[in-house]
Amino acid sequence: MRATVFRGAVAIVTGGAGGFGRGLAAELGRRGARVVVADVDLAGARETAESIAAAGGEAEACALDVSDEAAFRSLVEGVVSRHGRLDVLVNNAGLGVEGEVAAIPLAHWERIFAVNFWGVLHGTRAAWAVMLRQGSGHIVNVASLAGLTPMPLGTPYSATKYAVVGLTASLRLEGRDLGIRATAVCPGLITSRVFENALYTDVTKDELLALIPFRFLSADDAARRALDGVAKNRAVVVFPWYARVLSVLWNLAPSLVAPLLLKSLRDLRRARRWRPEKK
Repeated sequence: MRATVFRGAVAIVTGGAGGFGRGLAAELGRRGARVVVADVDLAGARETAESIAAAGGEAEACALDVSDEAAFRSLVEGVVSRHGRLDVLVNNAGLGVEGEVAAIPLAHWERIFAVNFWGVLHGTRAAWAVMLRQGSGHIVNVASLAGLTPMPLGTPYSATKYAVVGLTASLRLEGRDLGIRATAVCPGLITSRVFENALYTDVTKDELLALIPFRFLSADDAARRALDGVAKNRAVVVFPWYARVLSVLWNLAPSLVAPLLLKSLRDLRRARRWRPEKK
């Protein structure tokens, strides 16, 4: 389905320089939205905006560190000043922190909450004020399957995404009588930059990826699925099939799912027990 609900809408996508964010921005462009691509990587954001324009869409790029509340507010105000409104905010920018809890330094926890939670909240607060005046708008917060089920070796990431899911659920209720919609997007594994940009402690990217049993969705495929759910105003959009199954089973029978979620951690610990010492 290619919904027309986004045609003519003004949309901001954070973390739009690559991966899932680029996929979301491109798909919004294909569906007729005017897309503001925001990212701390301005060069990458410009590449995304240029590709949208080359495909016949409308897009512009802006530099943004989502952890900077004043900068996020300024971005939103600038978009409204130029375009007269803000219809969709996609809070997609995110960071991963990987490793066992005991080894992860406090600075990593502080950084991931600054981006994954406070960044979402900064954008939400700025957009909410605009949408409240308009009497309309849709806030789309990209969470994760890790916001619906635990994620051993990624506890900080999971904690931030649980917070985003809870925030979005409450926003949805508060906005119901105000014309403001809110959706949490909770995908499984997507080909994106999250593993490239993650902060690793006592585990490497290659070790972590080797433990993952599921196929990664392309960013474009994931964007289509996510925006189809947003167009239908779903409260939570979960995909692909294994993400839906695991999230439902975790709610119904967590004792059955826990061994599956623990398998990767136990496999890593077992492998390390027999790893020769480096000299």
